[in-house]
Amino acid sequence: MKYLCTLLFAASMLSCSSGTENPYRGVYLLLDTSGTYTEELVKAQQIINYYLGTLSAGDSFAVARIDSGSFSEKDIIAKVTFDGRPSQMNAQKREFAKAVSDFVASVNSAQYTDISGGLLQAVEFLNETEAGQKYVLIYSDLKEELPEGYKRDFDYQLEGFNVFALNVTKLREDNIDPQVYMDRLELWQTKVETGGGEWHIVNDLDRTEALALQ
Repeated sequence: MKYLCTLLFAASMLSCSSGTENPYRGVYLLLDTSGTYTEELVKAQQIINYYLGTLSAGDSFAVARIDSGSFSEKDIIAKVTFDGRPSQMNAQKREFAKAVSDFVASVNSAQYTDISGGLLQAVEFLNETEAGQKYVLIYSDLKEELPEGYKRDFDYQLEGFNVFALNVTKLREDNIDPQVYMDRLELWQTKVETGGGEWHIVNDLDRTEALALQ
């Protein structure tokens, strides 16, 4: 009887633990590299350094460029799942920061801006990490321009995702007609929320509390 109780207790504990949400965080940052937005990438490095300082063992982090066709592994600049050993994790963070720094120093401007493909790639990557908390950060003016023939008419599956639009700069045409800017923000908000995700906008990058992963 005692043995049976022990087995039942062990089974119940296993059942509870298997249902526990993965506590680790996954962050995927998309960098717009079109036009003059490459001049904004120095600011993006500050954001990357902020997350390198706050993410910890078991968390995953990736930074990728948005270019003409962004639904591709080749656009990932750096990716990592942090080791539990402090010395190894610090080495990972230094290597990650160097990869980003080298990219910013040598980046060429992209002709087109496939934000949709980049977001889809981010979703795939974060789902593969099985992180319990998933965050996609889009550092862009959110104006999408696709090469001829590219199709991006699909619905996102974003249940459990938080999507942040960062540093959404106003374009020349936005100053002429502010409604263009507002419509662009509303379009992406609708895409994210229709897919079940949560939408956030952070334009004041000095407010680090707004970038905190909740």
